[in-house]
Amino acid sequence: MESEYLMGGIMASLLGFVLLYRITAQKKATTSRGVARYEKLESSENGIDQAEKDKKPDVIIVGAGVAGSALAYTLGKDGRNVHVIERDLTEPDRIVGELLQPGGYLKLIELGLQDCVEDIDAQQVFGYALYKGGRSTKLSYPLQSFDSNVSGRSFHNGRFIQRMREKAASLTNVRLEQGTVTSLLEANGTIKGVQYKTKTGQELAASAPLTIVCDGCFSNLRRSLCNAKVEIPSCFVALILENCELPYQNHGHVILADPSPILFYRISSSEIRCLVDIPVSQKLPSISNGEMANYLKSIVAPQIPHELFDAFISAINKGNIRTMPNRSMPAAPHPTPGALLLGDAFNMRHPLTGGGMTVALSDIVVLRNLLRPLHDLSDASGLCEYLKSFYTLRKPVASTINTLAGALYKVFSASHDPAQDEMRRACFDYLSLGGVFSSGPIALLSGLNPQPLSLVMHFFAVAVYGVGRLVFTLPSAKRIWMGARMISVASRIIFPIIRVEGAQHMFFPKVMAKYCRPLAL
Repeated sequence: MESEYLMGGIMASLLGFVLLYRITAQKKATTSRGVARYEKLESSENGIDQAEKDKKPDVIIVGAGVAGSALAYTLGKDGRNVHVIERDLTEPDRIVGELLQPGGYLKLIELGLQDCVEDIDAQQVFGYALYKGGRSTKLSYPLQSFDSNVSGRSFHNGRFIQRMREKAASLTNVRLEQGTVTSLLEANGTIKGVQYKTKTGQELAASAPLTIVCDGCFSNLRRSLCNAKVEIPSCFVALILENCELPYQNHGHVILADPSPILFYRISSSEIRCLVDIPVSQKLPSISNGEMANYLKSIVAPQIPHELFDAFISAINKGNIRTMPNRSMPAAPHPTPGALLLGDAFNMRHPLTGGGMTVALSDIVVLRNLLRPLHDLSDASGLCEYLKSFYTLRKPVASTINTLAGALYKVFSASHDPAQDEMRRACFDYLSLGGVFSSGPIALLSGLNPQPLSLVMHFFAVAVYGVGRLVFTLPSAKRIWMGARMISVASRIIFPIIRVEGAQHMFFPKVMAKYCRPLAL
C-alpha cells in the first residue's frame, strides 16, 4: 500500500516542481466598533395576522444558525414564502464559528448580508501569523485586487447569528418561529414537512414542497438524509484573553505546538479567543479536579508567544475554561424527494482553518442559483433529480476547503514519524518563503481561490521542497529514503481525503453536473 501511495505521490509531485521554479522572495513585516446591544429575539410572528400565518410556505427551514438564517433571507428576498423553525432564538454562546474568511465575506456581499458584521464589534482579519520553535512568519491574504473593506472578520458568533436572524425576520414573507422539530413527515418516500413542538409545548405539523435541514452539528434529523458518520479527531479547549495585544495585529495566530496546534484571534476590541487543540488520542484533562489548568500551565503556556503569556495564565486562573469536540463529517447525501441538508448538519470539517461558514455561504449561493429559475417546487421527485447537481456544483469550493482543513491539521500536528515531522518543518519553511509559496496556500485557506488542482500542487510542492532540502544539501542513502518517505506521507494524508470528498466531482464538477441535472424540471 505504501508503494502505491509513493508512486501516486511522485506523479503528483511533478506538479509541485512547477511552483518551485517560480522563484520569488519577499517578506512583509484595531478596528474598534461599538458593541450592539441585543434584546431577546422573539418569534417574528409578532404583528403577523392570521391570514399570513395560514399561508402555506414554499420552503421550511429547520434551524436559524448561520446557514439557516442566511438561507431564509436569500430565499425570502427571491420571493419565496419561508417558514423557519429554530429551537432557541436567544443569542447563542459558542466557541467556534467566530472567524469568517475573506471568501466567506465575499459570499455575504453576494447574498446582501454584509451589514450583518457591522455594529457587533467585529474585527478585520488580514491574514495569519505562523509560529514554530521560536520562529514566526506572517502570511497575508492576497487582497490587492479587492475593495478595501474585503477581509476576514472575527466576532462573537452569537452576535453575528442574531444579526442574521434579524435580517431574515425583516422580510414579510419569512416567518421565524421558536420551536423544536421532532421529526420529518414522510409519505411514500417523500418528505412533506416537519412535526414540531412550539415554545408553549403545542405539537404542530408544518408542510411545504421543500424542507431544508440546517440544524447544526448536533442534528437529529440527518440520519435519513445522509451517511451520518461523524469522526472526532480532537477537542478544542477555549479561553478568553483580556487586556493584551496580539504580536501581529489583525491576524490570526497559529502555533505549531506539541501535540497539536494552538490558535489565537481577536473576537472583539477587548477579547482574544484562544483555542488549544487536544487530539483524540490523548486523554482530555478534567476541568473539575484541576488537571486541565495544570496541563495548560505546564504544557501549553511555555509554547505560546511571550506577549500572550501573562494574559493566558490570567485566563486560566479565572477558571472560565470550556471544551468542545471537533467533528468531521464528509458530505455523503442520500438524495430524498422533498428534503435537503445544509450547513454543519450536512458537512463538517476540522475547524482549524475556519472554513465552515465560508462553505455554508457558498452552498447557499449555489442553491439559490439553482432554485431561481423554478417557480413551482411541487414536483418533489423532479426537484430531487434537479438538485442532485447541487451536490456536484458545490464541490470545488467545499471539497478544497474540507481537504485543506483535514490535511493541514495532520501536517501541523506533532508526530512520532520522522518523515511526517520533517513534512511539518518543510511546510513552515515553504510558507516562510513568501511570494507564490505563501500567497497560493493562503488564497486556498481564505476561500479566495478554492481550486482543487492548486491545492494538490501546493501540497506536493511542500513535500518536494522538503525532499530538495534533504537530498541536495548533503546527499546520502538515508536522506534519499527519508525524502521518499515524505512523498509517501504526503500521499497518505491527502489522497484518502480526496477519495472521500469524491475526486471526479471535485475536479470536474461541470462535466459531472451535466449527468446529474436534467435539461428541464
